[in-house]
Amino acid sequence: MKYKMNIAGLDRELPLCKVTDDLYIGAFVIFGDAKLTVACAKELLKRAPEYDYLITAEAKGIPLIHEMARQNGDDFYVLARKAPKLYMSDIFEVTVNSITTAKEQELFLDGNDAEKMKGKKILIVDDVISTGESLNAIEKLVEKAGGIVVGRMAILAEGDAQSREDLIYLEKLPLFNPDGTVKE
Repeated sequence: MKYKMNIAGLDRELPLCKVTDDLYIGAFVIFGDAKLTVACAKELLKRAPEYDYLITAEAKGIPLIHEMARQNGDDFYVLARKAPKLYMSDIFEVTVNSITTAKEQELFLDGNDAEKMKGKKILIVDDVISTGESLNAIEKLVEKAGGIVVGRMAILAEGDAQSREDLIYLEKLPLFNPDGTVKE
């Protein structure tokens, strides 16, 4: 089963994936879709508030903020990692539960990145926001670092995220029944 939608002017078909016996989601994967990444970055930048740095969580938001930074002429963006790396120091961490992750996971921020964020305007970017758990975790990292969250953006908003007034997004992604029909 697939769900057809137009995103940033491009038609795409999203495979429907089972989350629970009565809930399916449209799988939006930006990896490898260069044309869509460029188009989404362009459309999000048109709506973005003024910021100093972009931040996203590993991994699906990486191509998006890279392209947003490239198009905007930014020299640097921040990545919240799923695991600490040897090059990281003075690490900050938070725990997150995401609808697309089967278990609790942690996000880590390099202390050097945190230092750059202190007192700066930070724009949180993700590919899809559903429950908002990943978004909240990134926001906690930004606040721990002393950054100021100036906006929350995503390509798609799913479920309850569609009614959030603090979220800027391009398109609504519905939730689905097991037969592929849209949940009401």
